[in-house]
Amino acid sequence: MFEQVKLKYNFNELEPYIDELTMITHYTKHHAAYTNNFNAAVEKANLTGKSTEEILANLDMVKDEGLKAQLKNNGGGYYNHNLYFATMAPNGKHAPEGKLGDKIVSTFGSFEVLKEKLSQAASTRFGSGWAWLSVDKKGNLQVTSSSNQDNPITESKGEWMPIVGIDVWEHAYYLKYKNLRGDYIKELFNVIDWNEVEKLYNKAL
Repeated sequence: MFEQVKLKYNFNELEPYIDELTMITHYTKHHAAYTNNFNAAVEKANLTGKSTEEILANLDMVKDEGLKAQLKNNGGGYYNHNLYFATMAPNGKHAPEGKLGDKIVSTFGSFEVLKEKLSQAASTRFGSGWAWLSVDKKGNLQVTSSSNQDNPITESKGEWMPIVGIDVWEHAYYLKYKNLRGDYIKELFNVIDWNEVEKLYNKAL
């Protein structure tokens, strides 16, 4: 049975960048619903025992289109939010180092350029969705965006794994930032913990 990631911080500890009410609503309502619905769909599809990554990378194996959509939407919502919440911290590392830091510089030119590309991908995503920094098994990096609860795993059938996700569904920011998505994206970088991102990058290699 899939469970929500356990938060390493209290709901109010990401303030002033993400407010307590948004965190409570996002985690206990939206993420909890995705998790519950994903578990129900996994059981219905007889996929118990498979990892989330395996399920999302192999959705074409599910022939029932309705069930496939449930797995894609709720599995994506479950996985995406687990990543989002796990890679934030009130006092995390504010810039990448080590292998990831070096790869960012060689791929994008600098960390600042990467932040600009992620911000652009997030701000220009029409409607609901996500912006991503992803890695493949060779350690290559790419910045993309996805609609709704899609992610690089579903889109590449497992070739790319996300290590940073910026949630641009309105429920992620609207209580505090209203329609100013760009302000939310800018402030979010204050709570992304690059230590956790580095761990995900190294694990993917």
